[in-house]
Order: sequence, then C-alpha cells, then structure tokens
Amino acid sequence: MARFTLPRDIYFGENSLETLKDLDGKKAVIVVGGGSMKRFGFLDKVVDYLKEAGIESKLIEGVEPDPSVETVMNGAKVMREYEPDLIVSIGGGSPIDAAKAMWIFYEYPEFTFKEAVVPFALPKLRQKATFVAIPSTSGTATEVTAFSVITDYKAKIKYPLADFNLTPDIAIIDPALAQTMPPKLTAHTGMDALTHAIEAYVAGLHSVFSDPLAIQAIVMVNQYLFKSYKEDKEARNQMHLAQCLAGMAFSNALLGITHSLAHKTGAVFHIPHGCANAIYLPYVIDFNKKACAPRYADIARSLKLPGNTDDELVDSLTNMIKDMNKSMDIPLTLKDYGVDEKEFKDSEDFIAHNAVLDACTGSNPRSINDAEMKKLLEYIYYGKKVDF
Repeated sequence: MARFTLPRDIYFGENSLETLKDLDGKKAVIVVGGGSMKRFGFLDKVVDYLKEAGIESKLIEGVEPDPSVETVMNGAKVMREYEPDLIVSIGGGSPIDAAKAMWIFYEYPEFTFKEAVVPFALPKLRQKATFVAIPSTSGTATEVTAFSVITDYKAKIKYPLADFNLTPDIAIIDPALAQTMPPKLTAHTGMDALTHAIEAYVAGLHSVFSDPLAIQAIVMVNQYLFKSYKEDKEARNQMHLAQCLAGMAFSNALLGITHSLAHKTGAVFHIPHGCANAIYLPYVIDFNKKACAPRYADIARSLKLPGNTDDELVDSLTNMIKDMNKSMDIPLTLKDYGVDEKEFKDSEDFIAHNAVLDACTGSNPRSINDAEMKKLLEYIYYGKKVDF
C-alpha cells in the first residue's frame, strides 16, 4: 500500500493571507525568523487578521537560519506556557521547520529529540493545536511537506525530521511575500525547488500522483527562475507556485542523496541549503544514472533539451543545471565555494558516513556506501565528472 498526503487546504494567489480572518481558534502562537516579515509589514497583517477572527496571539521571534535543537525546545516551552490551539508560522523554511518541531514537543513534553529523528515514528499530533504555514521564500515548500530540518550544532549534524503528522493543516501561498526576497536568496531557494522536483521524480516512492507535480514544477522552474532572480514580478509569483508543486511531489515520493549531502555539509561548512543542492545536483544525477537514466531522460524531454540517447539527454540535463548555476553566480564545486581543502579532508569521512545515514538516502534510486559517498564528495570538491 502507498500513501499520498497534502495539507487539507491550500490557499494561493493575491491576498490569500486574508484567509487568516476566517480561521477558528482562541489563541495562536506566531513563529517568525529574523525580522523581514516584520520589516515588510506582513507580521502586523497576520496579527491583525487573527484579531479579526477573534484569536489572540503571542510571538516567538528570532528563529535563526538552520534552527537549532535549543531554539526548538525553547519555543516548545513558550507554547506549553501559553497553550495555543493554533500554531502559525510565517517566513522562510527555517521558522516554519522550527515551528513544526516545536509543535511535537509542545504536544509531547516527555518526547526526546533522539526519538523525533526516527523517520515516520512520531506520536499523533493535533492533540492541542493545528498548524498554519505561510512561506515567504520560493524553495523549501515546508508549508506542504512532512519534513522539518533541525540542526544539532553540538553533534554537527543536520537532521531531517520526517513524518506525515508534520504536514501542515493549512498552507497559504501569497505571492506578495515572495516579492521581498533578495536575488541570492531567490537563486538558492529556486535551485532547492528544482532539486526537490528532480529528486522526487526518481526517488523510491515516486508514483502516478507525484510524477506530474514534479514534472510541472521542473518545467516552471526552468521557465521562471532566472527571470525571478532578475526580480520580474510575475516570474516570482509563478516560482512561488512551482516550489509548492515540487514540495507536494517530494513530500510523498521522498528525496535522495543530493539532500543527504546538503544536510551533512551544511552543518559542517555552513553552506546555505539551496546553494549546496545546486552545486551537488549534477554530480548526483551522474552517479544515479546507472540506476535510472530513463527517468532523467524523461525530464530532459519534458524540457525539450537536445539528445537522441538517454546518455545524451542526461548530459543535457546536467549541463542545463550547471548553466543555471553560472547564470546566478552559484559556484560549480565545493572548492570554488570556498571550502578550505584541509578542512574538507579533515571532515570528509565524518560527512560521508553521516550522509549515508541521512533519512533521505534510503529513497535514493541507487544505493550507496560510505566509500562511494566519500568518493562522490571528492568529485564534487574538485569538480570531476562522476564516472563510477
């Protein structure tokens, strides 16, 4: 038996933020990040719309990029004291992911982080609160997914928490929020969305439900990302929808080792998640093509890329991704990103081992061991064409 899970309601389009006026509830906690939502006036709108609905609110502010276990536990403590029946998170992937994790420990105070990292093993949520997610970036799609990525900085490991319980109840995809992204963030989150869609199309649980979403997202990202990077308003609106489609696909089909590596190198070298995915994706495609070249060729055909054989089409796909990176000033190797060679050598065994253990590795189309993961990392660092 297979499963396909989405939020019960997805509101999208101009002024969809006003949906908050119609919510039921008494008390809401609003989880936000570093201040951009306040600066651009969106946080005030959220508070005001909830007030119109008769819902009082309390803020949990200052969630950092790549939120920590400590941030999650502190937020859960605030929730336990305030006792909201609604959790609203607005911002990029970090505050929404943090809010999802806070939700677990709000409802189950005795539950441990060690227990939470076990994939698809959470207790049943919604005992105390329901969840509303409002994304401001066009990439993570956490507003429609069963995932939350939290970093244990003491262990230097980024953990993807995975459970269908974590899929928000309501997602609000208001394009006005995406207009505020700076170009670099637009590039990184857009390539994250492309990685989500491509990995979902070849992942272990891809299905007749996830495939059309993944392909449509890939086509839209290819069409709109560079224009969005150049701050075209309509392209940004379209990218906000495309990343959501990619999220629906990967939340159900799952992901692969591009994400495993991005999680584990992100925690060690502090590379922004979307940027790491953008760098690694062409190398991972070349590694995986032994197992699923026809699937990658399907993607290339959908994009009308040149090539007669599967190998030619896969090369066209990886070249397209590299060209997208170059056009948005994203480096093509870890060395070009600026990772020190000695630091890389000192960390590669640790990263490779933990990447193999990552929750995303099990759904990669080709199996991989520690030695192969280390070799792949080295190819990514030096920019070598994957040939094994």
